[in-house]
Amino acid sequence: MTEIAQHEKPKPILSFWRILLMNLGFFGLQFSFGLQQGNMGPIYSYLGASQAVLPLLNLAGPVTGLLVQPVIGALSDRTRTRWGRRVPYFIAGALACSLCLFAMPYSGSIGVAAALLWILVAANNVTMEPYRAYVSDRLSAGQRELGFLTQSSFTGLAQTLAYAAPAVLVALGVGRNAVAANGIPVVTHVVFVIGAVVSISTILWSVLAVPELPAPPVEPKQSTLGEIFSAIREMPAPMRRMGMMSLFQWYAMSCYWGYVIYSISETVYHTNIVASDGFRSAVLTNGDIGAFYNLIAAAAAYAMVPVSRRFGPDKVHALCLVAAGLTMLAIPLIHDRDWLFVAVIGVGLGWGSIMGNPYVMLTDSIPSARTGVYMGIFNMFIVIPMILFSITMPLIYSEVFTDSKANSLYLSVNFEI
Repeated sequence: MTEIAQHEKPKPILSFWRILLMNLGFFGLQFSFGLQQGNMGPIYSYLGASQAVLPLLNLAGPVTGLLVQPVIGALSDRTRTRWGRRVPYFIAGALACSLCLFAMPYSGSIGVAAALLWILVAANNVTMEPYRAYVSDRLSAGQRELGFLTQSSFTGLAQTLAYAAPAVLVALGVGRNAVAANGIPVVTHVVFVIGAVVSISTILWSVLAVPELPAPPVEPKQSTLGEIFSAIREMPAPMRRMGMMSLFQWYAMSCYWGYVIYSISETVYHTNIVASDGFRSAVLTNGDIGAFYNLIAAAAAYAMVPVSRRFGPDKVHALCLVAAGLTMLAIPLIHDRDWLFVAVIGVGLGWGSIMGNPYVMLTDSIPSARTGVYMGIFNMFIVIPMILFSITMPLIYSEVFTDSKANSLYLSVNFEI
């Protein structure tokens, strides 16, 4: 245990049930992210966007994360209200997120969809880092590993349901090929409305069930931007090393999420035509395998708790990233839908680790008084590789992947491994 952790003021030990409840809002937040990952590419395509520009249209996520999360993290460290210091950001972000989820499938143009995505992702970012800081604030050093890996498990479970929801709705009778006037399938409309309800309700439940602890008095500090730059200058060495690791793993995951549907459409359903039944089948198949690998991630997150304690979260994380890289190598070679489920087990292990183990390593190296700002800065290590992906992929996509769009996943292998 680090010196920082040893000198922390003792905090109440929470039961496993209360740790679950305090992370329930993270379930709603990640359900929203799952809907974005599984549906924004197809929504843009239905509205007429080309595959090469998809990364640019998805710049909303990394750019808003880069700008919003460090600022919100720093502000939440010094916010003091009757409701707590993190809770106001949860509620504001969740309300905006729910409204954008409801409106997204009614977009009539690429521009409207892109604008809604910018607001949606900004709202998610307003909630994200204060939520991670809330877990660190609320739990003692000995319980943080369980707290963050519970977040990882809820990430897997929420995204399982987000990916699986369209196929479930089709099974329940929603028309597989029913399309609204704007070209977006009816099933997409329904699942986004479900996401809007889930997002706000779970966050409200969490903050009411497990209130924040009283925050220490605010000490006079420099401006918010001054605090961010100061924290960057004084960043602990372990956090700097994790920044380099994040550069590779998040570039790879961006490539996977951006193009796995198009790879499946080409190799399994033998089409690149967006308006075809084969492409819609690829979208639903990606939902099914996305649900499966997120279910693996949810289970793996809890299985990693004793393993990480014994061998260290860094070693466990490295092995999980290798497993994810091998999956990305295999998918373009698969022509049978059923074998995709075997392949994505590796992505499940990698994703379960990405959403938990780095935060365990991070919280042991940063001062508790600066948890919010350092959580926000750590997110910069996530969004900068996403921005690099969004800028570089349109430059190389048409030239490098002319013969086979499925091979775009091979680029992610080089970064993941």
